[in-house]
Amino acid sequence: MKIITLSQSDIKKVLELDKVIEGVKKAYIQKSEGRTAVWPSIEYHFEEEKAAMDIRSGYVMGEKLHGAKMLNNFPLNTEKGIPSFSGLLLIFDSKTGLPLGVMDASYITSMRTGAAAALGIKALARKDSKNLLLVGAGRQAFYMLAATLLAMPQIENVRILDPLSYDNACNFTDQIVSRLADELKIKVRDSISFSPADDLPGVLSDTDAVITITRATSPIIKKEWVKAGTHFSCIGADMAGKEEIDPDLFREARVFADDIKQCISFGEMEIPCKMGIVTKESVTGELGEVLSGKKQGRISDDGITIFDATGLALLDIVTGKIAIDLALKKGLGTVVEI
Repeated sequence: MKIITLSQSDIKKVLELDKVIEGVKKAYIQKSEGRTAVWPSIEYHFEEEKAAMDIRSGYVMGEKLHGAKMLNNFPLNTEKGIPSFSGLLLIFDSKTGLPLGVMDASYITSMRTGAAAALGIKALARKDSKNLLLVGAGRQAFYMLAATLLAMPQIENVRILDPLSYDNACNFTDQIVSRLADELKIKVRDSISFSPADDLPGVLSDTDAVITITRATSPIIKKEWVKAGTHFSCIGADMAGKEEIDPDLFREARVFADDIKQCISFGEMEIPCKMGIVTKESVTGELGEVLSGKKQGRISDDGITIFDATGLALLDIVTGKIAIDLALKKGLGTVVEI
């Protein structure tokens, strides 16, 4: 039995962010139509290594694909000079059960997560949104920003705030234009302004849309700092105990999930749910329902909207299949017999 294997280098050569955004959108819509299955996730924490592992899996009926992804986050690896973020993705043909490919999962995760954050903003932020705030300047922040610039070309001001290091925000900002061009072939308009920020209450006073992508376990953003009409795409809270925004923001917001059950269990909604602020019934819906037109997203310019994204294997599976198809077309990857 022969399958294709794709290295991170292979995937970087073939994967195009606009195609990833479209594939992620289709997966969300299929979920809203009942044509997917999200299987239980597994996570494990390695206390001595201060690390975590999680496994996500699922089935995309419309594409006749199923698969599983194991991701490892070992932050202490940076001191050893080896990658801290790694994983593998396996994709199967759901008509036969035969494997289609195995590949590096870290780059695919970053690309599809960026697409998810951007789709949340496009669907739920005010249409005239111009000011974007990125809270977090780690590995995945770059992909959040890149996808949002593609999905929301009207953005004029991007501020980057790293809660742990202003210098990191400065370095991120200095490199962003060249990185977008070199790594993703995205040419940024001269009219877009990028700047580091260190005054969170101040910058929130004129922010239209916020992406949070940190490892925080207590709120970074307080409700009293947030102006009317702000949208939040909350990406960092993807395991139990993580929390990035004030639970009180959920009291009056229109709240959307990538998967309601997952989000209540270990997403940004987890803590507000334990506090009695959020219930399954109080969640407005899932993003796919907005993208498919089943539910209305934003209903007023003054309302707060929140998209809680815990991460779905469905997105990895469709993105991985895009990579396989493009690699086969371009003669990349390695075919092995197992």
